[in-house]
Amino acid sequence: MDCLRDWPEPVVRVQSLSDSGATTIPDRYVKPPSERAWVDHGDMVGIPVVDLAMLTDDVANCEATVTAIADACRQWGFFQAVNHGVSPGLMRGAREVWRSFFHLPMEEKQRYANSPKTYEGYGSRLGIEKGAILDWGDYFFLHFLPLCLMDHDKWPALPPALRYHITALPSSSDLLRLACLRCRRLKSNLNVHACAHRETSDEYGAALTKLCRRLLRALSIGLGLDAACLPVAFDDEGICMRVNFYPRCPQPELTLGLSAHSDPGGMTVLLVDDHVTGLQVRKNDSWITVQPVPDAFIVNVGDQIQVLSNAAYKSVEHRVMVNAAAERLSMAFFYNPKSDVPIGPIRELVTCDRPALYRPMTFDEYRLYIRKKGPRGKSQVDSLEAA
Repeated sequence: MDCLRDWPEPVVRVQSLSDSGATTIPDRYVKPPSERAWVDHGDMVGIPVVDLAMLTDDVANCEATVTAIADACRQWGFFQAVNHGVSPGLMRGAREVWRSFFHLPMEEKQRYANSPKTYEGYGSRLGIEKGAILDWGDYFFLHFLPLCLMDHDKWPALPPALRYHITALPSSSDLLRLACLRCRRLKSNLNVHACAHRETSDEYGAALTKLCRRLLRALSIGLGLDAACLPVAFDDEGICMRVNFYPRCPQPELTLGLSAHSDPGGMTVLLVDDHVTGLQVRKNDSWITVQPVPDAFIVNVGDQIQVLSNAAYKSVEHRVMVNAAAERLSMAFFYNPKSDVPIGPIRELVTCDRPALYRPMTFDEYRLYIRKKGPRGKSQVDSLEAA
């Protein structure tokens, strides 16, 4: 991918700034007043909550649930999914495994420092513009599919569970063979505790992949299409994850954990801390603070599904506030289309009354924008609008 091989400036870990005890933040993190977050305590409206208990693999027979999902994605671009079939204990276990990484000594984490070439590994900035105003957060980014993008040298070795995270995704014989090979190679080094963590992580990844596939079929039916229509663009799907860590901030009113943006990919399934708010979703001219429902996933449409649906479904701007009293961790699981095939509006959704609103572009070309520029609202998807 055409991107710089190194960051334009020395990388500063936000967690180190937070741990230093400083009472002010560096100027590099101070946002213009128009971009700073606020909380409107008088507006208690929230994003929709959708019960997925009745959403089976045969989504064509789940009319009420499909309608609720489609309505949420048309009107909000976001919803909280409850009764989604993923064990709450599994969710908490995966979250705490990753939290433990960010509490390792800094020299351990630095072994996995990333570069803008792939972003995979331990990072502290998005975008490569020199002198850019930065966000108050660190992250760890991993590729899982396709296999050619996986770099196992970038996977944390401690705790052991992270090295095997999501190695046994369903319907992927290559990954299963890879997992077996690793298991044989390292069997002598794994103790019972590490094996238990590995089992938890593998189960978590498989469950989220299965959930994404069901949701994609439901979204296809919600467009009046066959359940298999939208998933065609996701053949040889790309799966990756960014684990975000937002340390405590002495001046949270001046900065953001993540600037306003819409997600560039297909669909995002977000696992957040139940007890610390931070995510805000744009609705018209307001920013709505999401109040996490315990044991729910926050699901949102990305730019690629907005394009494929010819803007029937909306990828919506969102941003992250930070907190002076508490750290916050979130796990963003990205379910993306095949990266080297041009993505444009689905043919059945283009009519004389509603022509194609976007010109085709591959996902590889598309995501290069955010990797170079960082989060910039909806400027990228807007640039695809057909003349």
